[in-house]
Parts: sequence; structure tokens; C-alpha cells
Amino acid sequence: CTMAQSRAIRLKMVARMSELGSKGDLKTLVKELITSDTGKQIEKDANFIFPIKDCYIRKVKVLKKPKFDITALMEWHTDDGVDVGAVVTDTTEETPLVAGSGG
Repeated sequence: CTMAQSRAIRLKMVARMSELGSKGDLKTLVKELITSDTGKQIEKDANFIFPIKDCYIRKVKVLKKPKFDITALMEWHTDDGVDVGAVVTDTTEETPLVAGSGG
């Protein structure tokens, strides 16, 4: 793989990831990266430049910070009043300390 081919493949990868990032918000982007086969799509896009095998997304870097949206932040941290946890009871019994027990 020559340097020109590497640059062309990298350009295809950046284009595919930018397309994914511009589709929606951060929550949908993370869900898309976890569930979809973006690596296979990149393989198909760059296959005519150089045959790529086993293309996986290892790391994603945010290049431009999105505008701060307070409503989106509050949507992530809403308290619906629904308690999702269960009450835990203490089942341990206290044992009396005995002199010379090493404790």
C-alpha cells in the first residue's frame, strides 16, 4: 500500500465517519457505532483503492465540539421519579469480639 493509497483510504474513512456524525445527536451516533457494521461499509468504499481486510473502528475522536444544548443535557439527566433499584437489607449478623481473637 503506497502513501497515496493510504491517504485516499483515510479520506474515505473520514468521509464515512463525518457522514455518520452529521446525521444526528451524540446518543444516536454512539448507538450507530456500537450496533452497525461501519467497518464493512468502509471496506466496501475503499476496496477499489486497495483491498482491505478486517476493518474495525477502534477509536473515535471528536474534532469539533457541538453547540451546548441545555435541553439535551437535561434529557440525559432526567429524574422521572421512577426508582429502578431495589432495597437491600443487611443480612450480616454481628459477632461479639472475643478477647485474644486477633481482631
